[in-house]
Amino acid sequence: MTVLYFLDTNILIYAALGKEQEEKKRRRAAELMSASPFCTSAQVLQEFYIVATRPERKVRLSEASALEWIELLEAQPCAAITASLVKNAVLISLRYKISYWDGAIIAAAEALGASILYTEDLNHGQVYGTVAAINPFLDKPAQPGFHDSKQTVLTKD
Repeated sequence: MTVLYFLDTNILIYAALGKEQEEKKRRRAAELMSASPFCTSAQVLQEFYIVATRPERKVRLSEASALEWIELLEAQPCAAITASLVKNAVLISLRYKISYWDGAIIAAAEALGASILYTEDLNHGQVYGTVAAINPFLDKPAQPGFHDSKQTVLTKD
């Protein structure tokens, strides 16, 4: 199965919980989930469960409802957490000076062949290796990022 994009945790949270407070984002997230085959990762599913069921949230899912969402999401390609993925995540986080967790999301997207990562957590329009981070909730078009694939590396002699 060919996937066009990877959905980060926050997109799934809006789809599941946005109706009460973030209806516009909920609709956009639902559109992304139904428009094309997408992919995700075991890390995203873990984060989704923890965030969606957090007791301090005003609107939250029951543990059973969160599990139902995970069962629906597992029908899509899902990157497993492997030693290779962890190593690639570390390398990506060091290269782009981002958190390990964001590096792991990018590594998972690359592993599944997704060229677009829909997220609110990274710089909109920035390209990380073969993956472009896009915030689907912004009304403006993506601008090229500092870390695009045509960047040359400067070295000290």
